Amino acid sequence: MSTSMTGPTDNAPEPRPSPRTCPSPEPHSSPRTRPFPEPPPPDADALLLPVPDDDGAPFWQYAARGELRVQGCAACGELRFPPRPCCPHCQSFDDRWQRMSGRGRIWSYVLPHPPLLPAYAAQAPYNVIVVELADAPRIRLVGNLVAAPDAPLDSVDPARIRIGAPVKVVFHEQAPGVTVPRWLLERP
Repeated sequence: MSTSMTGPTDNAPEPRPSPRTCPSPEPHSSPRTRPFPEPPPPDADALLLPVPDDDGAPFWQYAARGELRVQGCAACGELRFPPRPCCPHCQSFDDRWQRMSGRGRIWSYVLPHPPLLPAYAAQAPYNVIVVELADAPRIRLVGNLVAAPDAPLDSVDPARIRIGAPVKVVFHEQAPGVTVPRWLLERP
């Protein structure tokens, strides 16, 4: 004789609601679900675009407004990146988005070598830097060092990149509706 179970068992986790509502960057506004359209199919000649998830969506919404913000815990105050639903320090699910100064220093960098995707190969040699934020040294963001907000990825001579060099954030609309943070040397 066999028994079939059709519902959750006592030890089964509750399913996570989907889609999860994410905090809106506007104070006192109603929460929205999935503020970004589904990404188009990849184009071999285009740069890769971020695909925001529910936890990281506010980061991209603030970037579109020209603000660099990092998720923090509303209970214990610890900042965290990448964004995630639960604080790794106190396990609270309450979060807030704290505005950063936009200043930091180059913590590490790499100059990618071929083979590269076609859109990136056309801009080689370009850089990818890791920036340690000045007001949150445990937070490190990946981006590109450029000569101006809308400059191509290869706009900075690789010989000018130094570990510890001070940088400041700028924002670039990489595609319609998609704004990414980039970095400028503070002392060009």
